[in-house]
Amino acid sequence: MTTTVNPVLRVAPAAPAEAAAHFRAGLAFHTDVSDVAAALEHGGDPGFVLVDTRSTEAWDQGHIPGALHLPTALVPERAGQLLDRTVPVVTYCWGPGCNGAARAALALAERGYQVKEMLGGFEYWVREGLEFETGQGRERRAPDPLTAPVDADACGC
Repeated sequence: MTTTVNPVLRVAPAAPAEAAAHFRAGLAFHTDVSDVAAALEHGGDPGFVLVDTRSTEAWDQGHIPGALHLPTALVPERAGQLLDRTVPVVTYCWGPGCNGAARAALALAERGYQVKEMLGGFEYWVREGLEFETGQGRERRAPDPLTAPVDADACGC
């Protein structure tokens, strides 16, 4: 008789303490679109600088209001002029298929900055129906029901 192994449990889950350490560490390195939006919507100083790491062409196509534009390739030469090492930095790029924000976060961390990467990037900012800015002004698209609740202010995560 052949026993079918459950593919989810083929490798046993980590012990609770190990899992807690892993997930706590992940939250030290990442934030998400909803948390960044909540921090920015209250006005005033959110306690971090939001950095768009994409090209000038991408920035012009649309970016998060209040973000600082610092393309990944320019981090080594311009970070010291634009950023304060005592203020945490949150980086973003296009979306989950782009690692520009991770590369910029690495470059910033290597230069002494506290940094987190915003998961989802600009793509999920727009898909969640949040306001963005272009050369023509501010825009907002309807939330994508696959990424944001249709009839609620928050997802409850």
